[in-house]
Amino acid sequence: MFRLLTGVVVAVALLGGARTSAQSPAPAASAQVTAADAAPFLGDWTLTVQGPNGPASYVLTLKWDKEKLVGELSSEMQPQQVITDISKSDKALVLNYSFDYQGTPVPTVLTLTPTPHTMNVSFDFAGGAYEMGGTATKKVVK
Repeated sequence: MFRLLTGVVVAVALLGGARTSAQSPAPAASAQVTAADAAPFLGDWTLTVQGPNGPASYVLTLKWDKEKLVGELSSEMQPQQVITDISKSDKALVLNYSFDYQGTPVPTVLTLTPTPHTMNVSFDFAGGAYEMGGTATKKVVK
């Protein structure tokens, strides 16, 4: 995980932290998330992703808090991150947040796209400077 974070920060530094609009496609239209939209995403998820610096694993909880969808994301190397900027784009959920890495804020977009039995996961760090993809599996409550 340290290699992942180091890779993200190096990429941010090399690219100046952002790409120009000519380099990145226009963002997809997003909309407010309703309870019906969120229903298939609610619960505890294990995210297993792969990036240029190897594999990583996260735990994501999505829940309603005061009539708003809230995410809580954590990993072995990162403390829990509360995410409140959540929208929908087509059938996907888009979670926008920023984390601090040694004083450098790293803007991140986490996209969750449902499939029949899991979700596809896509992380975009610093406007495409570093990307990871994989799947999310819902934790079964016994």
